[in-house]
Amino acid sequence: MLSQKRNTILALLLPIQIGIVQYLSHFQNLIEIYYSNQVYPILSKLLRLLFGWIPFSVGDVLLLLLIFVSLRFLILLFRYQLKHQLHRVIRALAVVSLIHFCFYLFWGLNYFRKPLDSQFGFKTSEYTTEALISTTTAIVKKANIYHQKLTENDTVIVKFPMSKSEMYTIAVDGYDSLSKEYPNFKYSIKSVKHSGLSLFQSYNGTSGYLNPLTGEAQVNAKILKTGYPTTVCHEMAHQIGFAAENEANFIGFLAANYNTNPYFKYSSYRMALAYCLNELRKRDPEKHKEILSTIHKGILKDYHNSYQFWQQYKNPLEPIFKKGYNAYLKANNQQKGIDSYNYVVDLLISYYQFRAEI
Repeated sequence: MLSQKRNTILALLLPIQIGIVQYLSHFQNLIEIYYSNQVYPILSKLLRLLFGWIPFSVGDVLLLLLIFVSLRFLILLFRYQLKHQLHRVIRALAVVSLIHFCFYLFWGLNYFRKPLDSQFGFKTSEYTTEALISTTTAIVKKANIYHQKLTENDTVIVKFPMSKSEMYTIAVDGYDSLSKEYPNFKYSIKSVKHSGLSLFQSYNGTSGYLNPLTGEAQVNAKILKTGYPTTVCHEMAHQIGFAAENEANFIGFLAANYNTNPYFKYSSYRMALAYCLNELRKRDPEKHKEILSTIHKGILKDYHNSYQFWQQYKNPLEPIFKKGYNAYLKANNQQKGIDSYNYVVDLLISYYQFRAEI
């Protein structure tokens, strides 16, 4: 009886919670000052301290458990008449209410913080095609330099000598260097792991994810090494409180770029160049073709290998997964949904213009 009463209260609190989150979403300054810079850093470090030392992903286990419980609930719901399942529905809503509360307390309110550009002193705006060409050209030069340095042959693909697990530790060094110039990007208490659901991630087209309930960053262990540094740094950016995907992409670029490890630097330019080329192809196909001819063949082979990797996991369900994720992002202040990832180009161009180099 007591349990049923508790579940009823939790279920009734769900719409109230949703209303409170929507109300708070209009107060970016308050969230930035009190949540993202005071409450969240404490909670996130505590979660990483609790779960970071465990060799497997606790977040994956919780996710699998949630999927199992959800399927069981649906089966029972359709097997019996609804009037006999009211207590199960209330209990399910109570669980959703609890997860909703933990999600926004432990991480989700970061979706409503101030835009990242305010921390750099520049303002992103609608960039011109000329600015895109200039930035892309600058990144090509850097990518070619590091590619040549690592291969000594412009037609050879870069081979990473370190393991994927070693990259988790190396990534922290990049954040240490970055935080010397930008203290808000300080990272401590590492909690980055291979995802036990890497095969599933490959089939749904994702490279990694942050579990907000455990603070763990899970990386798809199947993706190619050349893209691993920026993926790891991207998920670590989420861990330090940057929820927007374009911002996590940009911070991931910076953290890999500020790393003294040349393989991380190469990976940073490789990622930035891919996004810029994609945008340039849409705006100016002829210029895109022209710039493409200046890129080392080894880098282009690297991109082709990455394309081939994802192609082997193409399946009819992937668009459904992406539509669900797209809806999730839009519900959390990212109006462009999955396309938000591509908006890292805005930040790259603004940063390039602000620093006059990249």
